[in-house]
Amino acid sequence: MNTQYLYQFIKATFLTVIIISGPLKVYAEIPIWSSKSLTPIIKEGLAKNQSLKSFEYQTQALSEKIPAAGALPDPRLGFGLLNMPTDNFRFDEEPMTQKQIFIAQKIPWTGKRSLRSEDTHWSAKQKEMMFKNQRLILSKDIADAWYDLGFISKSREINDRMIELLDRILDAAESRYATGKGLQQDIFQAQVELSKLYNEKISLKSKHRILEDRINLLLNRKGYQPVVFVNDLADPDIKLSLPALTSIALSHNQELKIRKYVIEQMKTRVHLAEKDYWPDFDIMAAYGQRDESRGGKDWTDFFSTTVSINLPVWQNTKQDKKLAAANAMHHAAKQSYEHLLESIRHQLDSLATEVINLQDNYYLYQQTLLPQTEGWARSALNAYEVGEVEFNTMINARMRLLMFELQAERYRLDVYKKRAQLEALIGQALP
Repeated sequence: MNTQYLYQFIKATFLTVIIISGPLKVYAEIPIWSSKSLTPIIKEGLAKNQSLKSFEYQTQALSEKIPAAGALPDPRLGFGLLNMPTDNFRFDEEPMTQKQIFIAQKIPWTGKRSLRSEDTHWSAKQKEMMFKNQRLILSKDIADAWYDLGFISKSREINDRMIELLDRILDAAESRYATGKGLQQDIFQAQVELSKLYNEKISLKSKHRILEDRINLLLNRKGYQPVVFVNDLADPDIKLSLPALTSIALSHNQELKIRKYVIEQMKTRVHLAEKDYWPDFDIMAAYGQRDESRGGKDWTDFFSTTVSINLPVWQNTKQDKKLAAANAMHHAAKQSYEHLLESIRHQLDSLATEVINLQDNYYLYQQTLLPQTEGWARSALNAYEVGEVEFNTMINARMRLLMFELQAERYRLDVYKKRAQLEALIGQALP
């Protein structure tokens, strides 16, 4: 066994010990950032989601296969009768007649067993990364549904406030009309707007229930359970550096790790294909027992042994093709890795830009548009009360204020949604 083969054997043995020396560790931490109210929701999903549990068991199963992949084939035990005369089928007639027992063992060419273990090891590592990636995706999906639920909850709150506002405006319009100071069309317009809001209220209730069902499904809950959004999110203040994000993604993105392990696995299979040019050994040892002759002569028992090898005589249609295929798969795996790497760079740039823009939009609404609209709404109401502006102008100003408040909340929650997507892409929570 030369130095290269010895290194491969030690490497495969070491990797095997690492994998099987203990059970798959429990990943208790949440892989993305979450608020205090969201944390127990994600933890429940990570603990109960059946798809995630399936990936965990698949990872354990592949880890258990690593030693078996590099084990020797089972030895073969056989029994036989040799040189039995067919005229009388007696054991004491001919001196070469014997009862034989043999044991045979196939021994692969040096290095093949360690390479087979290494091949299964890379499969196990890929499955482990898939398991971790599924944890990230599940956490992101739960967070997405949670933030969407937050927006629908805010929409329902704004809807209720609009209905309350229009009820007051309708009462005021009816009072002004009764005293001859208002127009009947103002009453009709307020009633139409109120009917539209009640229609929206029904739609929002349906959307809220759909999102609750989605969260219950992700958490693998039995039947419907109400989910109440708790708004404990601070105003977003996320600072991003694209080079830093790229560096984190290169080290922690699970899909990139999977592609790396595929490259290593394909390299191992190239080595295995190269080994197939060398024959395997088949060693057999046999013991033949002979009975005494009919004349009473004690015939000595026989011991036999043989060593056989397979001959790679069909090299051009078997070994050569297998090696060419392995090399092609190795090149394909490297190209796949490079393509994903470039795709991740573009996705990081896009998501980071969205996060910053959404954050800027939120503060534009909070610090500029909302104060301006609030002043406009107050001024329009005062002017309407003294007959200086029309009803339509006043009501639009009041409604616009509430709609801007809802849009600001949309931007704020979208920042957190994009943050979760960004963290799923880089493979960990943002610092």
